Amino acid sequence: MFIKKLSDCPTITAGDNTALKVIIHPDHDPLDISYSFAHAIVKPGETSYEHLLTTSETYYILQGSGVMHINDEHSDVNAEDCIFIPSMSRQSISNTGNHDLIFLCIVEPAWKVENEKVFYNKS
Repeated sequence: MFIKKLSDCPTITAGDNTALKVIIHPDHDPLDISYSFAHAIVKPGETSYEHLLTTSETYYILQGSGVMHINDEHSDVNAEDCIFIPSMSRQSISNTGNHDLIFLCIVEPAWKVENEKVFYNKS
């Protein structure tokens, strides 16, 4: 049996500028899986950097509200929404609420730095 607590996972700043905790990754955990699983936070008024993955990704919103941007489409998202992001899609997520936007991320196959391109915001 494999169990890991979120509180035991260090918080990093992901390439897209979200606060990220990698919960499960086949490169770091003794599991025979092909996906990675993470917990992300976007603070109120912030937007993740636009990025694309060569792999597909799924977000599940746990808390908050925002706008999901995938290629030329934009949609409001809220707690309990599940968003599928096809591979090679330019994506970002904006927190439009007054509280943290918290969501889970599944990347299939597992996230690797060479499979991501980040389009850094020019501020």
